[in-house]
Amino acid sequence: MKNRWLIALSAIAIHLSIGSAYAYSVFKNPLSDVLGWNSKEVTLSFTIAILFLGLSAATLGRFVEKWGPRKSATIAAILFSAGLVGSGLAIQMESLLFYYITYGVIGGIGLGIGYIAPVSTLVKWFPDRRGLATGMAVMGFGAGALICSPVAAALIESVGISTTFYILGTAYFLLMISGASYISRPPEGWLPAGMRTTEKENKTYTTDLAQLTANEAIKTRRFWLLWIMMFINISSGIMLISVASPMAQEKVGMTVVAAASMVGLMGLFNGLGRIAWASFSDYIGRSNIFIIFFTVQFVLFLILPSISNVLLFQAVIFLILTIYGGGFSSLPAFIGDLFGTKQLGAIHGYLLTAWSFAGVFGPMMVATIKDATNSYNSTFYIFAGLLIMALCTSLLMKANIHSIKNENSKIKTVKSIA
Repeated sequence: MKNRWLIALSAIAIHLSIGSAYAYSVFKNPLSDVLGWNSKEVTLSFTIAILFLGLSAATLGRFVEKWGPRKSATIAAILFSAGLVGSGLAIQMESLLFYYITYGVIGGIGLGIGYIAPVSTLVKWFPDRRGLATGMAVMGFGAGALICSPVAAALIESVGISTTFYILGTAYFLLMISGASYISRPPEGWLPAGMRTTEKENKTYTTDLAQLTANEAIKTRRFWLLWIMMFINISSGIMLISVASPMAQEKVGMTVVAAASMVGLMGLFNGLGRIAWASFSDYIGRSNIFIIFFTVQFVLFLILPSISNVLLFQAVIFLILTIYGGGFSSLPAFIGDLFGTKQLGAIHGYLLTAWSFAGVFGPMMVATIKDATNSYNSTFYIFAGLLIMALCTSLLMKANIHSIKNENSKIKTVKSIA
């Protein structure tokens, strides 16, 4: 029997590696300076990677369930590291197209498989603490940039950008393979020691609304309600991430250095939010945590246009980033609550398409509105409107869950009488 906390550590190792993608901004200026690629050309590779993260998670999710976490994580390690090493070769060849293929397509597919591979396994190892378990892993993804950013910057300065990609590709391959070699599913019907009484065991199995396959899940109303909730939550956070530095300089007069420091701290709060909110959801319920998310964000987006104080502005941005991260980490546990663990990885993959769409919608929306109005204020009001829609959707979700629980209770009553 393996130690479930070491299983969690293995998942964190995998997510820390692929989370380095969030440090991509470190490579922007060096790529432009060395190769003459403009900002849009360099940024497009990251956009392609996020697009393929969502697409591969959606299309390969059922295979991840079939292959198992060890094989899936190994494939992810090979593809992600090959994408990085291939990027180094593309830079040496000065081939922008090859760079898109390696970093964007190959690395992006590795990102998608690596993101979902450990999650369903962790939910099964931690039936008593789903939020905490998935929060730990996904926190690793959010914190990956904190480690990679200074390391990559130092390597670029000392050995050059192409060699930096070779080193990172090799290092992350070793880290991900180490995690993949230990991670595995628990035995069928396994429960932790504290849940092995009949009463608690029954409570565990009645917590999930149903045990559905991925194809069955996407035909339910609650799947699409959750998709809309994730799309708006991710769009709101990623919109701020995409313009954080120039927005801070324009709205509250922060210096370039101070704004850069704020961006670094945003990564920290993104990571902290992933474990804090997900752990809290174990106690108050996933549907309630999303209601809190959208209520708090609605208020914050409404007051952002009127904020001129530097500290207050940063506090609001950091709080929104904790919610952005908390949405990602609460999602796998919420999937388990709504659809069970039969094909959690595949369902998770389908829902991550919301990330792909939001990754394009959020940054494009804020850029378009800024160009049209020469201000960020209109963007805040528009996203406040979207957050009201998300809040209504989360309330519909809560009502839908309550209705299904009542139906399940009636069915059990009839069966017990029979």
